[in-house]
Amino acid sequence: MRRSSGREAQTEPLAAVVAVVVVALALALYVGAFESNLPGPVDRSHAETAADRIERALTVGGVARSDRLAAVLDRGPDGYRVNATLTVGDRTERVGPPAPETADTASRRVSVRTGPGRVAPGRVEVHVWT
Repeated sequence: MRRSSGREAQTEPLAAVVAVVVVALALALYVGAFESNLPGPVDRSHAETAADRIERALTVGGVARSDRLAAVLDRGPDGYRVNATLTVGDRTERVGPPAPETADTASRRVSVRTGPGRVAPGRVEVHVWT
């Protein structure tokens, strides 16, 4: 009968670690490629994206300024028309053509500057249509 050796059927620790890392990377690449080929949502709301862009264009330091409202019409998606409304208290300001009933609509709550050092709660409503 043969005597067993302590070196039989063993792997170097560095080689084992490298093999585990290679398998993990291959699995991560496979999952990433698989996920990128999954179908996305069929119905995409252009109003949500436009509302996010318009809110970022209106706000300075987290506070919306009504004097910036006129410059937000170009924030909508290409090939679409946009109407934006900023409401604070009993005051309402609109820019853009009147929106039809079938327009996609999204709204955001914002803080609005009403005067030097004064801020009030308000709402931005965005309508997007072709």
